[in-house]
Amino acid sequence: MTPVATIEGRAIPFGRANVDTDVIIPAKWLKTISRQGLGRGAFETVRAESGNVFDDPAYAGAPILIAGENFGCGSSREHAAWALADLGIRAVIAPSFSDIFSGNAFKNGILAVELPRAAIDRLMEVARTDPVAIDLEHQTVTTRFQDRFTFEIDPFRKHCLLEGLDEVGLTLAMAPQIAAYEKRRQIEMPWF
Repeated sequence: MTPVATIEGRAIPFGRANVDTDVIIPAKWLKTISRQGLGRGAFETVRAESGNVFDDPAYAGAPILIAGENFGCGSSREHAAWALADLGIRAVIAPSFSDIFSGNAFKNGILAVELPRAAIDRLMEVARTDPVAIDLEHQTVTTRFQDRFTFEIDPFRKHCLLEGLDEVGLTLAMAPQIAAYEKRRQIEMPWF
């Protein structure tokens, strides 16, 4: 997993509330176990609308998505996080997230930032013309206009994101302790 310390750039001012994981990545795209290529199907129904922000060249390659309340509700499909990552999204800022989506985002190196509705409204306004910056270390979202919003994050999730540790990485980081345990167990319980 790629470490997340700061994320800066254009932010997609999506803003919709109650975005279901089926909107993030429709079910017909779930026939794969590959994480690559899902960005093509991300927000497919939204992209069918004329003037949608996802096909606006101004937001091409934007690493941040700004959404409304209850982002990622619906089914627990991890493909939703995969599709966002394949789009290049490294962080989603919203007033609230589905718990399952938030967990899947974290496991895939996507920072889910919860901010109050007033902050979201301001960031939606700024994102139309200027970049947004997220500093995970200091837990802030800032703009060029002196806006500064602080957010909370679970300390364990913060540590893992800063260090780029997924579940496999966490286990590998414990390799010396695991080896010591295995050696001790062989001595103490050779029959086992």
